[in-house]
Amino acid sequence: MEAPKYRSLKDHVYDYIAQKIQDGTLLPNQKINEAEICKKLDISRTPTREALFQLASDNLLQYIPRRGFIVTPFDAGKKLEFSQAIGALEALAATLAAEHLKPSELLEMEALVARMDEDITQLDLAAYSKNQYQFHNLYIQRCGNATVIEMLNTLKNSFIRQSYVSDNKARLSSVLNEVNEEHRQILSAFRAKDKPQLEALLKHHWRIIDNDML
Repeated sequence: MEAPKYRSLKDHVYDYIAQKIQDGTLLPNQKINEAEICKKLDISRTPTREALFQLASDNLLQYIPRRGFIVTPFDAGKKLEFSQAIGALEALAATLAAEHLKPSELLEMEALVARMDEDITQLDLAAYSKNQYQFHNLYIQRCGNATVIEMLNTLKNSFIRQSYVSDNKARLSSVLNEVNEEHRQILSAFRAKDKPQLEALLKHHWRIIDNDML
């Protein structure tokens, strides 16, 4: 069995801030309060600063001299580039994971699809985002390629955090239903271990997210 990856204090701070950006707690152009983070996590300033500079290197934050770190605004013009990159990497992860997913993991993915149906009906975007992340993360973590996993984490932290911003609730529900239908097709392809189908589905899947309503 593979030993769990060691997580440094810097990693914990990185994950904490990235999650706050992802779930909308930290908004674009918002200043990061370093002292508050140190107090909240009971961590010294050094690993906190290391995490902040790493987040800036990964384009989640910007460093402004004499002002500090702010959350990077998402460049809508790069949506297509991000979705293409995520789609290609997820297609690779899926084909690598196809032979390794356990029946229990496939059942968990099925349950997540059902939960997302409920999330869409209630337009609970926070729950939908969490369940969608878990659905994709199940097979990503089984792909056996640490570089692909790391690249996907960085890209998604920058891209998905500002995806669901439509005021047109009916249109938003329609798009999310289309996305979840593809989740069902992805699951079917995993069960059939159909790697060409998985590759085609995942490359298209993230193009749906590249939508003016999202």
